[in-house]
Amino acid sequence: MSNFITGLIVVVATYMIYLIAKRIHQKIGVSFTAPVIISTIIIIPILMVFGIPYETYMIGGDWINELLGPAVVALAYPLYQQKDILKRFITPILAGTIIGAIVGISTGILLAKFAGFEEEIIYSLTPKSVTTPVSMAIADMIGGVTTLAAVFVMIAGIGGVLFSSIIFKLFRIHHYAGKSVGIGSASHAIGTSKALESGLLEGSISTIAMVVSAVVVSVITPGLVGFLL
Repeated sequence: MSNFITGLIVVVATYMIYLIAKRIHQKIGVSFTAPVIISTIIIIPILMVFGIPYETYMIGGDWINELLGPAVVALAYPLYQQKDILKRFITPILAGTIIGAIVGISTGILLAKFAGFEEEIIYSLTPKSVTTPVSMAIADMIGGVTTLAAVFVMIAGIGGVLFSSIIFKLFRIHHYAGKSVGIGSASHAIGTSKALESGLLEGSISTIAMVVSAVVVSVITPGLVGFLL
């Protein structure tokens, strides 16, 4: 079977599984049934049962990864729709995102160092809170493993979806702007998709946080890594 046919089958199958997961989430409506989580739970056993190598799945998976860029660009539309409201909150949004980026990098490095992880793993873990293409580029630049970086990005995204509600309640974060900045800067596109479930305004704020976080993390990561390690 050609790579084109294999990739096409993977993309179609993944999309169908995601639609099923989305329907489950709409029926149940709790964080633990987020489509990305349910899709992962379904796909992994299928690959294991049928003995499908990860490399084979990623023939189509790479196509999906390539769509991440256009997907992020498409988020500019809700930004435009909410531009007047966003202007009112631009200062706290930028301040919160920058602080969130610094805290996210620093805590990741320090906790991994305290746990005794090797430097290569720490380098891969550091850019966990930005979207996958940016994270992989940063990890490669500072000496990490790009595939590990992608895994840590998924963990950060899913973790944000799972635990954001608990964290918001614990720290009494009730304002929609605060919630959106938090999940966008910590859990990138996956967190933004969760914010969009609450409305276009929440999704727009989360999008700004995600984009600004990617820029800030790209700039400050090498310096923080050198300083903290």
